[in-house]
Amino acid sequence: MRIAPHQLCQMMIHQRVMAGLVPAIHAGMQQEGFKRKRKRPGFPLKTRCSLSAWMPATSAGMTCQSFSPLVFLLLFALLTLAGQQVARADEAFVTNQSSDDLTVVDLATMTPVATLAIGGRPAGVAVAKDGARAYVTSPEGKYLSVIDTRRRQVVKRIALEGGPLGLAVAPDGGAVYVADLYEGRLFSIDPESAAIRTVKVGAAPSGVAVTPDGRLIVTADRDADQLSIIDAPSFTRVAVIPVGRHPFGVAIDAAGERAYVANVESDDVSVVDLALRRTIATVSVGKRPYGVALAKGRAFVADQYGESVSVFDVHSFESVARVKVGEYPEGIAASRDGRTVYVANWFSNELWSIDAGSLKVLAKAATGDGPRAFGAFIRRIE
Repeated sequence: MRIAPHQLCQMMIHQRVMAGLVPAIHAGMQQEGFKRKRKRPGFPLKTRCSLSAWMPATSAGMTCQSFSPLVFLLLFALLTLAGQQVARADEAFVTNQSSDDLTVVDLATMTPVATLAIGGRPAGVAVAKDGARAYVTSPEGKYLSVIDTRRRQVVKRIALEGGPLGLAVAPDGGAVYVADLYEGRLFSIDPESAAIRTVKVGAAPSGVAVTPDGRLIVTADRDADQLSIIDAPSFTRVAVIPVGRHPFGVAIDAAGERAYVANVESDDVSVVDLALRRTIATVSVGKRPYGVALAKGRAFVADQYGESVSVFDVHSFESVARVKVGEYPEGIAASRDGRTVYVANWFSNELWSIDAGSLKVLAKAATGDGPRAFGAFIRRIE
């Protein structure tokens, strides 16, 4: 599609994301014969420019002056790149149980950008590896919502029995695994055909995780104080591993070697070697831990009653720090580069970001009422 010169000028005017690049561009323009005009209170919305006239504005507005085609091409390329960078920002898909909806948060700006109606008291969430789909469980509605993340629309609902809660998506996107809290089983759901298989696990399965190669599925069986290990190809349970009291959230490392499970009632995290199929460490954390995220060689644990995130080293298992967060933190996940950890605060109605290195709170974003974000809620845009 061809864009008229005056339309391009208006696009440039409204692309305020270029504010950080303007000072550097101004410096180069002095050699191209540009002249800075006096600030004016705003700018006309119908400003027109020809191909021989455009200049970035001061903080108050935009003006036009003569410039060379080379500078025009440079500015156009920079604006195009900036637009791509904004479009590629990762997003958080935060389930809000009390308001029956889901908040989409732009993680580059920590700003809510969309709200999707879900219903059925949504709790669990998992975004597919390619970022194209997100899946949400509604325990009271007894269904799984399928979301087109690009269009930000619910495109399908799949009816489920029992109490669907925690979930995970196979790495290839071909199956969604959902824990049935009420009936002690795990569903394997084909998101396209809606075909469902089941396998029996322990009592009250809550969190679900899958190894990066997709071969093993792990459920945290809350009322059985154990993990169930399921062979994904055959969809059969192959092992049971005792852990702490009332395990809830579970995470698997990038190598697929260890599982980390938050034990709510024993206030600790069990570290499980998936090859040896046994617990190799138990790490004390804050009060009522519910979820675990991994980043920068550290485990980050959402302590619901402690209103904190406990941090420990995954190699030495030594405590690093406890970061004060909002009320009743639950859902917790890391950015794809491991630099930032995000935690949903259920009673504060906020998503917080934490620097994984310095452990400083970076920003807060408003969500709906009762954000749980229980699961892999980060949409990592490739």
